[in-house]
Amino acid sequence: MMPETVSNFLHRYGVDYQVVRHAPTATSQETAHAAHVPGDRLAKAVVLEDGEDFTVALVPATHRLDRWAIAEILQRPFFLAEEVDFAITFRDCRPGAVPALGEAYGLRTIVDEVLFDQPHVFFESGDHEEVVRVDAAAFARLMAHAKRAVISRRVGRSAS
Repeated sequence: MMPETVSNFLHRYGVDYQVVRHAPTATSQETAHAAHVPGDRLAKAVVLEDGEDFTVALVPATHRLDRWAIAEILQRPFFLAEEVDFAITFRDCRPGAVPALGEAYGLRTIVDEVLFDQPHVFFESGDHEEVVRVDAAAFARLMAHAKRAVISRRVGRSAS
């Protein structure tokens, strides 16, 4: 079930969205497959930390975060955050089901440019059984305060 923080954020921005239910999954590629969503349209949230602050980086499920690009953008060392370190921030979400809405949780967000090329974007709702589908214009509104950059590289085959 979608956390209240996520639904409130979507309503605050006045975006139309659909919730797509799927079998429980553990990875973004599994989610794309179970929800019958192209992997390049599923925004995977990667939580980073620099010792003081968390940052949410959004990349397609078919991509891997480019650490060099992120380091250049952040202008300081960072590392992948451990679930136990940011669990309190996403307390209304299931562990490991971080939604792509970092701003809703008070976190800086960096979005890979390639996600803005998609006609629709999907992202975790905050559990392991639903994704949220928004069109390109709605995604752009939701990410209005996020930094845009090329921060990932495609890996493996696309989920479809």
